[in-house]
Amino acid sequence: MRAAEEREIDHLARLWYAGWQDAHEQILPVELRRLRTLDSFKQRLQAALPDTWAVGPRGAPHGFCITKGDELYQIYVSAEARGSGAARALIADAEARLAKSGIETAWLACAIGNQRAARFYEKCGWRCVGVVTYQAETSTGTFPIEVWRYEKNLTPVT
Repeated sequence: MRAAEEREIDHLARLWYAGWQDAHEQILPVELRRLRTLDSFKQRLQAALPDTWAVGPRGAPHGFCITKGDELYQIYVSAEARGSGAARALIADAEARLAKSGIETAWLACAIGNQRAARFYEKCGWRCVGVVTYQAETSTGTFPIEVWRYEKNLTPVT
């Protein structure tokens, strides 16, 4: 586990774009899908780089995780890395970093209908606490969307 590097933004954006399309293309509104361009993922990664951690070889990581405040904001692994333990390592690392920063309860937004992600979060000890309106970031502002909100109580780091 390591901090993502600026030179990896293009690679990570392609990974994120492919993963987002795979998980969300059939379940999210067409208006949001139109805004999720490869360039939009590059811009979001650039802005979030200080809070982005990667797993895998330098220059071509297999996955990444972004935290934002008390939120596990994004977590993606390449299709090839699914089942390898990379996602579990990323989420465990994010939880540890959030706990170290004093967060007691972390949360994440999961697209309603993304059953693969929901099962993964639940296996990692996260619980769905309900449906909320999430303000998804886009290049034109925020896009309100109903999501499942997951939470996890974190073990304080002493």
